[in-house]
Amino acid sequence: MDLKQIKNIIFDLGGVIINIDYGKSIEYLQKLCKDNCNIAFSQKEQSYLFDLYETGASSNEEFRNNLRQAYQIDATDEQIDDAWNAMLLDIPQERIDLLLALGKHYRVFLLSNTNAIHLKRFNEIVAHSFTIPSLDSLFEKSYYSHLVGKRKPDAAIFEQVLAENKLDRTETLFIDDSIQHIESANKTGIQTLHLQPPLTINQVFADVVS
Repeated sequence: MDLKQIKNIIFDLGGVIINIDYGKSIEYLQKLCKDNCNIAFSQKEQSYLFDLYETGASSNEEFRNNLRQAYQIDATDEQIDDAWNAMLLDIPQERIDLLLALGKHYRVFLLSNTNAIHLKRFNEIVAHSFTIPSLDSLFEKSYYSHLVGKRKPDAAIFEQVLAENKLDRTETLFIDDSIQHIESANKTGIQTLHLQPPLTINQVFADVVS
């Protein structure tokens, strides 16, 4: 990939900036089930109730109650939030440093399929671990699915980011760890990078910020 033509970078959050383990939340939620249950949530696909929450169509209270009803979960709000947040691990300092450095060379944006409970936890992690004021302070603009009412891989969310910021799609790089999101962005004409372990964004941009 030739970074010389790139002027704008759109970053995914989970699996790209923050380390994530979907299995931890699934395991925790399944422990809260009254009977054996199969939580339909993964990196590649998820059940409708998670889609509703990620597009802002359901509130925190509705999401928790939907989980209780769908999976026979008997738990407090706090227990459900803790289980839901279990997938969120850490943000390495080197990634924060990289984003700050890249902001001097590129226009940088965040595009994340997320929700209100996770966003609160993201900012708690940042506040506890770093001296920056918030996660959003690393980017020119952040797009969270539950706040804009759209989610990846829908083409509409990519078009919104491009239009609102007057970005030339041929000069814009989108980085994500989910192949279905990469494929959708490709169809819109955006340049893409499918970030797969063990590759990290620090390795991708090592020459740029060295």
